[in-house]
Amino acid sequence: MPPTLASLVHHSALKLTVRAGEDRLDVPVRWAHVSELADPVPYMEGGELLLITALKLDAADPEAMHRYVKRLAGAGVVGLGFAVGVNYDAVPEALVEAARQEGLPLLEVPRRTPFLAISKAVSAAIAADQYRAITAGFAAQRELTRRALTDGPEGLLAALAAQVDGWAALYDASGAVVASAPEWAVRRAARLTADVERLRERPAPASSVVGGAEHPEHPENADRVELHSLGTSRRPRSALAVGTASALGTAERYAVHSAIALLTLTTERSRSLHEAGLRMDAAVLRMLLAGEPDHARTVAGDLYGDLLDAPFRVIVAESASASAARAHAGPQARVAAARTRPSAAALAAADTDGDPLGALAEVVESAAARAGEAVLVVPEGERLVVLATDGGAAVAACVEYASALESGRPAPEPTTGGDEEGLVVGLSAPSGPIAASAAYRQAEQALSVARRRGRACVEHEHLAAGSVLPLLADDAVRAFADGLLRALRDHDATGRGDLVASLRAWLSRHGQWDAAAAELGVHRHTLRYRMRRVEEILGRSLDDPDVRMELWLALKTTSAE
Repeated sequence: MPPTLASLVHHSALKLTVRAGEDRLDVPVRWAHVSELADPVPYMEGGELLLITALKLDAADPEAMHRYVKRLAGAGVVGLGFAVGVNYDAVPEALVEAARQEGLPLLEVPRRTPFLAISKAVSAAIAADQYRAITAGFAAQRELTRRALTDGPEGLLAALAAQVDGWAALYDASGAVVASAPEWAVRRAARLTADVERLRERPAPASSVVGGAEHPEHPENADRVELHSLGTSRRPRSALAVGTASALGTAERYAVHSAIALLTLTTERSRSLHEAGLRMDAAVLRMLLAGEPDHARTVAGDLYGDLLDAPFRVIVAESASASAARAHAGPQARVAAARTRPSAAALAAADTDGDPLGALAEVVESAAARAGEAVLVVPEGERLVVLATDGGAAVAACVEYASALESGRPAPEPTTGGDEEGLVVGLSAPSGPIAASAAYRQAEQALSVARRRGRACVEHEHLAAGSVLPLLADDAVRAFADGLLRALRDHDATGRGDLVASLRAWLSRHGQWDAAAAELGVHRHTLRYRMRRVEEILGRSLDDPDVRMELWLALKTTSAE
């Protein structure tokens, strides 16, 4: 604690007596200053104990003392020490009354107590407080380091919250709360997601203060919260929030700075280690696709938990521009593009701004981290391949992110600008390590369908489940249907019959004349005549099951428009 007026009054060697302002003695004293100027305010910074003998003051003049004390109080002077036995034998009553009116503590300094003794007492107390703060800061640093090594970021946050007598929270790259201490702080930390996202837009290192009385735009959060970006790259990867009831002291500041350094070390891997991890991921994926799951497990060890044993999904994603180019490129052009693809390490090291694949990787990895899931993310040039637990948070986040981009609403995470170019995503059906290669092909097939349909995401299960009718949305199928039925529609446009409606009713009733005629409200002989006209116009026999199938699909396609 810094020195206060109360600690000086209780200092046995100073012998100070309180003459006014008894209820304000707990104010900290930043310094003790001697000035005999009639107006020392221009030289004050606030927080000083001013010591005077009234050498140039008429301390017995009530009006002069009122102006003098009022100026001192307005300048932030925390106390006034008046030496008796020098120019005045006692503290003038005019000064005492002025101090009482302004609520300024007034201390009587006996003649045997030199001002130097008071200044030395204040200076010694300040030095002792600073020493205690530094010592406490080093102790906090040791404790935070120990907890970080033994319990990880969660233990570090718990220790930090105890050090600052408040709460602490760690955010991932998307602004979501990864961990908090104590546990009740998670809701309070979640309110600051928008502030964390704004902080991430600033170059690192960056910090800001939200909440507290000085920030009325956050009335729901009475805490004073400091936000600090974490990471060494231009764009922060995570953030730390520290909430306290008041501004941090010196010791608490040391603890926060130590936590920032330790969290940066634990959340930022070196570039060489990151590239080695990418090579490991790519090697494990190649082994799985080559039908060597046992070798993949041996190489991976415990790196991916039970991901390689539990049912998983394969996700293949491309940027929309790359997918469009692939769709229009010939075989030779595709081979040439493959030769010029950037390396996996180069792609991963790039910032995700304007990179939809990097943004998707961030989404998937953040969701997996929050859910405690293992995930395998491998950049493959213009593609991103992901192995994620079936039914897990990573798969759900991928589908949600792609759906958000497709619908045009703001994507839930991350706010990287990656949605400007767009994504095309294909998901396999649930699979195991033995069938990883088949799952990869399923994801590619789903990606191809998504590309043709102009969709952001297609799941392979939906292609084979329920009905083939969703596939009829392709432009090529619509063109075929329009061409097949055009002659019948032209005939109907002349008003000579309703061949299209009659054909639809007849096919829907499986060729049953009476049922179809009843549905149309015509005689069955009329319906027979119309079906013969259909055969004549189309030049095809309705006895051919292939013809009936094509006509039915054409009718279904055009009815869906």
